[in-house]
Amino acid sequence: MRPAHLAIAVLATLIAAGNHAGATDRRSERPVESIASRTAGDPIMAIVSLHNQRITVYDANGWILRAPVSSGQKERETPAGIFSVIQKDADHHSNLYDDAYMPHMQRLTWSGIALHGGPLPGYPASHGCVRMPFDFAERLFDMTELGLRVIVAPTDAAPVEIVHPALLLSKPGAGVVAAARNAEADEAGRKADQAKLVAGTAFREAAQAMAPVRVAENLKLRADAQLAAADTAFGSAISAEAKEQAERAKAQAVAKIADLQVQLAAAKTELQPKLDALTTARQAAVVAETAQVAAAEAARQVAREREPVSVLISRKTQRLYVRQAFEPILESPVTILDADRPIGTHIFTAVERTNGETNMRWNVVSLDGGRPPGGVVESQARAGGGHGRDVEPMLTDSGSAKSALDRIVIPHDVLDRIAGIAPRSSLIVTDEALSSETGKGTDFVVILSGEPQGGIKIRRRGLGPEAEFRYDLPRDRMRYWRSPFAGPYSTW
Repeated sequence: MRPAHLAIAVLATLIAAGNHAGATDRRSERPVESIASRTAGDPIMAIVSLHNQRITVYDANGWILRAPVSSGQKERETPAGIFSVIQKDADHHSNLYDDAYMPHMQRLTWSGIALHGGPLPGYPASHGCVRMPFDFAERLFDMTELGLRVIVAPTDAAPVEIVHPALLLSKPGAGVVAAARNAEADEAGRKADQAKLVAGTAFREAAQAMAPVRVAENLKLRADAQLAAADTAFGSAISAEAKEQAERAKAQAVAKIADLQVQLAAAKTELQPKLDALTTARQAAVVAETAQVAAAEAARQVAREREPVSVLISRKTQRLYVRQAFEPILESPVTILDADRPIGTHIFTAVERTNGETNMRWNVVSLDGGRPPGGVVESQARAGGGHGRDVEPMLTDSGSAKSALDRIVIPHDVLDRIAGIAPRSSLIVTDEALSSETGKGTDFVVILSGEPQGGIKIRRRGLGPEAEFRYDLPRDRMRYWRSPFAGPYSTW
């Protein structure tokens, strides 16, 4: 009987293991969702819920894509906070983890936190990155651009529309100025092309007029040589007949030279206006090309000024920071009322223009809402629940976000120096200081200090003086000259 009991026990164990594996497989087989009720727009934001192990992508009108993820395992947790896509590589391999394949990688920090395709076991299992289904990672990679805002939320969050007088406006007339600069650049380009054509025509006409001059000069040189030979023959002649013959040769050479002199003078007279016209045309082409370069640069400058602007206000440092196109623009003190009281972390995003050029429609995501008292929230997927993935994200409490804006006082001169707000611009209000991950080639990186940061701590590097950035109080932008890290950006 004992062998029979043992066989039954082994069989029961195998059945239980199979059931557990099946349950795990079912948990990992979570669907990718796409919005079907409308046409999806361009992504402006992605929110990763560590609690629900899910990523949700939003356009200006709501969510458009959802998929399961696998974030960082215990002690290598994906840090919660605010990031942006700063690099894209469709065929990336890790330089830190045994050349691990990370397809359709979208980097969030230079130290190695990223979104990428990977296996999803149904629970947090990565070394700090956010793994997504392979097909979904490829699809998202094709849709996104550098600068896409990525929010890693401890629980879950969803943007909600907000209106508040403190939210920044677009500069009036910015669109008109941009259109005018583009028109000027186009016109300058047309004039430069026309000037090059005129110069080319003048060159060809001058070259044609130069031919008779060259012919006359060459014939005159030959006649001069004949005259010199006749002189030599006359000097060496002994007989009267030889001298007479040399004298006739000299006379013919002198007559020919005189005739060629007249031809050469006439050819040069005809050539000179052509040369003058060529000089004028070339000068005009240089002037037109210079004007074209200046107009094109002016148009590019206006276009740069219309790129999304990121503004961050830190309660910890009591300062305001501005970045645009991954570059620091300015830094200024800012007043936060009741500064000893927490203000939370809120991300306000300008999603689209309304009422012409000036007004913007804004939404907000708050990272301190929905948290149960008592600190860190363990993901339901890791705890074995799994049902949290099917729960709709928790909408941000706009009242809390408005209260945060009510406490901010930005000096008027600083507001005047902030470039006009364009869609995808953002305003971040937070208790946190800037993360050390904010550096060259990044937007603002804010990491929630009250959350596990294992996945970023194991990557932390010693930053040299070249990686420390200051914000210019003047209007001039800061120039960068070196990489912020000892190794290449692709080192993980």
